Amino acid sequence: MVYMNYEELLARGLKKVLQKKGSGERFEMPKAKLLKQGPKTIFINFNEVISKLRRDKKHFLKFLLKELATSFEEKDSKMIFQGNFPEDQVNRKIESYVKQYVICEKCGRPDTKIAQEGDFVFLVCEACGAKQPIKKV
Repeated sequence: MVYMNYEELLARGLKKVLQKKGSGERFEMPKAKLLKQGPKTIFINFNEVISKLRRDKKHFLKFLLKELATSFEEKDSKMIFQGNFPEDQVNRKIESYVKQYVICEKCGRPDTKIAQEGDFVFLVCEACGAKQPIKKV
């Protein structure tokens, strides 16, 4: 059994108590891992990013392709994009997607889902019940 001293226990307790509520603190922004191969960019951890976002693969892919203005092919659970894209550019696009289609505007939590009602698309928060219209991709 590992024992912690008083200062370590106090710091640990204060960290838990002082965490900002509604900030989505348990949500970690996924980062792209890319590999450049000639005129192509391979998104190595695409499925891992989709899993963390809890979104439909087609929805996220459509957004990313539109934002990067490129095409793709899928091979061995990796996405291969036409063109060379730096990781920071792809990560900015992921952050933009998260702000638009994952995080609730009202409470700041990632506990949302995309729902379509007729011609309208909404981001519905399962934490606070907020329902906000979003753009179609």
